[in-house]
Amino acid sequence: MKNLTLSVKHGGGSQMVWGCMSAVGVENLHFIDGIMDKYMYLDILKQNLKHSAEKMGILPHYKLYQDHDPKHNAHICRLWALYHCPQVIKTPAQSPDLNPIENIWDHLNNRIRKFKISSKNELREKLMSEWDKIEGNVCANLVKSMPK
Repeated sequence: MKNLTLSVKHGGGSQMVWGCMSAVGVENLHFIDGIMDKYMYLDILKQNLKHSAEKMGILPHYKLYQDHDPKHNAHICRLWALYHCPQVIKTPAQSPDLNPIENIWDHLNNRIRKFKISSKNELREKLMSEWDKIEGNVCANLVKSMPK
Protein backbone atom coordinates (compact mmCIF):
# COMPACT_ATOMS: atom_id res chain seq x y z
CA MET A 1 0.00 0.00 0.00
CA LYS A 2 1.39 3.33 -0.99
CA ASN A 3 0.35 6.59 0.54
CA LEU A 4 1.66 10.08 0.25
CA THR A 5 0.32 13.54 -0.08
CA LEU A 6 -0.37 15.49 -3.22
CA SER A 7 -0.99 19.17 -3.48
CA VAL A 8 -3.09 20.05 -6.52
CA LYS A 9 -2.91 23.66 -7.61
CA HIS A 10 -5.65 24.75 -9.95
CA GLY A 11 -7.52 27.86 -11.00
CA GLY A 12 -9.96 27.17 -8.17
CA GLY A 13 -7.21 27.04 -5.54
CA SER A 14 -5.15 24.17 -4.19
CA GLN A 15 -5.89 21.09 -2.14
CA MET A 16 -3.53 18.76 -0.35
CA VAL A 17 -4.63 15.12 -0.23
CA TRP A 18 -3.43 11.85 1.21
CA GLY A 19 -4.32 8.59 -0.50
CA CYS A 20 -3.85 4.84 -0.49
CA MET A 21 -3.19 2.54 -3.41
CA SER A 22 -2.08 -1.03 -3.99
CA ALA A 23 -1.95 -3.41 -6.94
CA VAL A 24 -5.67 -3.94 -6.27
CA GLY A 25 -6.59 -0.28 -6.84
CA VAL A 26 -7.11 2.93 -4.90
CA GLU A 27 -8.93 3.40 -1.63
CA ASN A 28 -9.31 6.24 0.84
CA LEU A 29 -8.58 9.75 -0.37
CA HIS A 30 -8.28 12.14 2.57
CA PHE A 31 -8.47 15.92 2.16
CA ILE A 32 -6.02 17.89 4.27
CA ASP A 33 -6.97 21.34 5.48
CA GLY A 34 -4.43 23.62 7.06
CA ILE A 35 -0.81 22.82 7.73
CA MET A 36 -0.14 19.16 8.29
CA ASP A 37 2.07 18.37 11.25
CA LYS A 38 3.09 15.03 12.74
CA TYR A 39 -0.10 14.85 14.82
CA MET A 40 -2.35 15.40 11.82
CA TYR A 41 -0.33 12.87 9.83
CA LEU A 42 -0.66 10.30 12.61
CA ASP A 43 -4.43 10.88 12.75
CA ILE A 44 -4.65 10.38 8.98
CA LEU A 45 -2.79 7.07 9.27
CA LYS A 46 -5.00 5.94 12.15
CA GLN A 47 -8.20 6.85 10.31
CA ASN A 48 -7.31 5.56 6.86
CA LEU A 49 -4.50 3.04 6.62
CA LYS A 50 -5.94 -0.12 8.16
CA HIS A 51 -9.42 0.70 6.85
CA SER A 52 -8.07 0.99 3.30
CA ALA A 53 -6.04 -2.22 3.62
CA GLU A 54 -9.15 -4.06 4.82
CA LYS A 55 -11.28 -2.71 1.97
CA MET A 56 -8.61 -3.75 -0.55
CA GLY A 57 -8.33 -7.21 0.97
CA ILE A 58 -4.59 -6.89 1.59
CA LEU A 59 -4.61 -6.89 5.38
CA PRO A 60 -2.32 -7.97 7.09
CA HIS A 61 0.34 -8.10 4.34
CA TYR A 62 0.52 -4.51 3.12
CA LYS A 63 3.57 -2.24 3.03
CA LEU A 64 3.53 1.41 4.00
CA TYR A 65 5.63 3.51 1.61
CA GLN A 66 6.84 6.85 2.96
CA ASP A 67 9.41 9.39 1.90
CA HIS A 68 11.76 11.14 4.33
CA ASP A 69 9.36 13.94 5.20
CA PRO A 70 9.95 15.04 8.82
CA LYS A 71 6.33 14.21 9.67
CA HIS A 72 6.82 10.62 8.52
CA ASN A 73 10.00 10.35 10.56
CA ALA A 74 8.57 11.88 13.73
CA HIS A 75 9.01 9.55 16.70
CA ILE A 76 5.28 9.17 17.35
CA CYS A 77 4.61 8.27 13.69
CA ARG A 78 7.50 5.81 13.48
CA LEU A 79 6.44 4.19 16.75
CA TRP A 80 2.82 3.87 15.60
CA ALA A 81 3.94 2.37 12.26
CA LEU A 82 6.21 -0.09 14.08
CA TYR A 83 3.21 -1.57 15.88
CA HIS A 84 0.55 -1.20 13.18
CA CYS A 85 2.25 -1.75 9.81
CA PRO A 86 3.71 -5.08 8.71
CA GLN A 87 6.46 -3.30 6.76
CA VAL A 88 7.50 0.32 6.22
CA ILE A 89 9.45 1.19 3.07
CA LYS A 90 11.37 4.48 2.89
CA THR A 91 11.59 6.10 -0.54
CA PRO A 92 13.10 9.37 -1.76
CA ALA A 93 10.61 12.24 -2.09
CA GLN A 94 8.72 12.49 -5.38
CA SER A 95 10.38 9.40 -6.88
CA PRO A 96 8.08 7.88 -9.50
CA ASP A 97 10.68 5.17 -10.19
CA LEU A 98 10.46 3.90 -6.61
CA ASN A 99 6.95 4.77 -5.46
CA PRO A 100 4.03 4.13 -7.81
CA ILE A 101 1.68 6.54 -6.08
CA GLU A 102 3.76 9.38 -7.52
CA ASN A 103 2.56 8.21 -10.94
CA ILE A 104 -1.02 8.02 -9.65
CA TRP A 105 -0.76 11.64 -8.44
CA ASP A 106 0.44 12.67 -11.90
CA HIS A 107 -2.38 10.68 -13.52
CA LEU A 108 -4.94 12.32 -11.21
CA ASN A 109 -3.52 15.79 -11.80
CA ASN A 110 -3.75 15.30 -15.59
CA ARG A 111 -7.37 14.21 -15.29
CA ILE A 112 -8.26 17.20 -13.10
CA ARG A 113 -6.67 19.65 -15.55
CA LYS A 114 -9.31 18.72 -18.15
CA PHE A 115 -11.97 20.53 -16.13
CA LYS A 116 -12.62 24.21 -15.65
CA ILE A 117 -12.70 24.39 -11.87
CA SER A 118 -13.65 27.62 -10.17
CA SER A 119 -13.78 26.80 -6.45
CA LYS A 120 -12.08 24.66 -3.84
CA ASN A 121 -15.30 22.68 -3.31
CA GLU A 122 -15.48 21.93 -7.01
CA LEU A 123 -11.82 20.90 -6.96
CA ARG A 124 -12.54 18.48 -4.09
CA GLU A 125 -15.53 17.02 -5.92
CA LYS A 126 -13.50 16.46 -9.09
CA LEU A 127 -10.56 15.01 -7.17
CA MET A 128 -12.85 12.51 -5.46
CA SER A 129 -14.75 11.55 -8.61
CA GLU A 130 -11.58 11.16 -10.70
CA TRP A 131 -9.83 9.26 -7.88
CA ASP A 132 -12.71 6.79 -7.78
CA LYS A 133 -12.39 6.24 -11.55
CA ILE A 134 -8.78 5.02 -11.33
CA GLU A 135 -8.97 1.37 -12.35
CA GLY A 136 -7.23 -1.48 -10.60
CA ASN A 137 -5.30 -2.49 -13.72
CA VAL A 138 -3.64 0.96 -13.80
CA CYS A 139 -2.47 0.46 -10.21
CA ALA A 140 -1.45 -3.16 -10.82
CA ASN A 141 0.72 -2.17 -13.79
CA LEU A 142 2.41 0.58 -11.78
CA VAL A 143 3.14 -1.74 -8.87
CA LYS A 144 4.51 -4.42 -11.24
CA SER A 145 6.83 -1.84 -12.82
CA MET A 146 8.59 -1.11 -9.52
CA PRO A 147 12.07 -2.56 -8.92
CA LYS A 148 12.08 -5.51 -6.55
